[in-house]
Formats: sequence, C-alpha cells, structure tokens
Amino acid sequence: MRVDDAPFDAEPTVTASLSRRETEVMELIATGRSNSQIAQHLFLSEKTVKNHVNRIYAKLGADSRMTAIGLWRSRTGEK
Repeated sequence: MRVDDAPFDAEPTVTASLSRRETEVMELIATGRSNSQIAQHLFLSEKTVKNHVNRIYAKLGADSRMTAIGLWRSRTGEK
C-alpha cells in the first residue's frame, strides 16, 4: 500500500472509501478547481489527477463532476 492509499482518518464515516489523496483532490474539486489547477496545487501531473478523479467517481458512484460534488457535499454536510 502506498502512503496516498492510506485511509483518511479525520472523518472515517465520510471518507472511508477514499484515500487521503483522493480526499484532497475531491475537496479541491468541490471548490471548483479544474484538473489543471489541482495538479499545480498538489504538484502532480494532470494525468495523475485525472486518474484520481476517475477513481473518486467510481467510489462515489458519480458520473460527472457536478454529481460527485453533490454527493461529496451531502456526505460531508457542506452546502
């Protein structure tokens, strides 16, 4: 297991299925950042961010960025 794949411990009921890195990426997606902006912010390649986004969609059961944001906000209690 890589460090990025370790579960995020802050709120296990909310983020139990997302890795720490996926949680970081999802939080940035929810603030409206593009994949390119997320890549720059986290010092990753855009392709790596796209891979994280695809895994996030699969884990959340989302088919789009807006659906993922809605599901994320409902799970975290954000509006």
